[in-house]
Amino acid sequence: MRAFTVERYGGKAGVRVGDVPDPEVGAEDVLVRIHAASINPLDRMIRDGEMKVVLPYKVPFVLGSDLAGVVVEVGAAVTRFAVGDEVFARPDKDRIGTFAELIAVHQDDVATKPATLTMEEAASLPLVALTSWQVLVERARIQPGQKVLVHAGSGGLGTIAIQLAKELGAHVATTTSTANVELVKRLGADVVVDYKKQAFETVLHDYDVVLDSLGGETLKKSLDVLKPGGKVISVAGPPDAAFARELGANPFVRLAMSALSFRIRRSARRRDVTYSFLFMKASGDQLRGLTRLIDAGRIRPVVDTVFPFESIREALEYVEAGRAKAGKVVVKMT
Repeated sequence: MRAFTVERYGGKAGVRVGDVPDPEVGAEDVLVRIHAASINPLDRMIRDGEMKVVLPYKVPFVLGSDLAGVVVEVGAAVTRFAVGDEVFARPDKDRIGTFAELIAVHQDDVATKPATLTMEEAASLPLVALTSWQVLVERARIQPGQKVLVHAGSGGLGTIAIQLAKELGAHVATTTSTANVELVKRLGADVVVDYKKQAFETVLHDYDVVLDSLGGETLKKSLDVLKPGGKVISVAGPPDAAFARELGANPFVRLAMSALSFRIRRSARRRDVTYSFLFMKASGDQLRGLTRLIDAGRIRPVVDTVFPFESIREALEYVEAGRAKAGKVVVKMT
């Protein structure tokens, strides 16, 4: 099959498009012919070797973490799916590889594609929708009336997180550029901070939760908008010891991750708030729950551009250069 593989870590020069063996299908796997996949910032980080400590993929490997497609084979123990089913998924972190014609995915990580979406729209959702769910529902346990700040509201994660937070009954603020103010308002944002004109930390106060997808100075300043007892949950900031324990990392790695996040955790404690890092997990069950909201029109994907598979290098460069105006960039495989 054709696939986009990382031959060596370190950047654009270490990747290629070429033929690789078809995946092996385990007893509880479904083999999916991929129709579309989407690009995430995580893909660049993996390609460049920035995630090797937590995601030690052995080269060569196929890149890509989101998919929508059709089941073409099922393992002997599969009970949830049949050949011909249209599905979407974020494969488990140990089994990525959606920039390809085929992928074998454990049935627990797969869900039936939302009926109201195209393949390209469905492929844009799994990673960002699962991240939004795991931050807002599982970790933050958002309640109606709480105040939530979602950074980068016009990005792939932000566009979904705003909609889910509103569905949960939250009062939602977001940051975005001037060009996307109206978009995030349409998605449901109650307060929009144009970062080109205002500093969010000077206009937002007493928030219960911040979803940080930017890290760095934005993460540090986010502590100042929280009320006592508030939470900043980051998908871009330094990992913490709790994340290392979830990975089953050895004591040395746990200590290293604790050290990486020491300063931000200390700053949070001084303000009587908490910091935590989240790396989303694959979940077919959660995707099914999200599908109900999608097919009911409560959450809708935002797709910036669709590239053909032959132009996947250009698609990655388009994302890396920050040229996407809003939402996700998708690669059409067929």
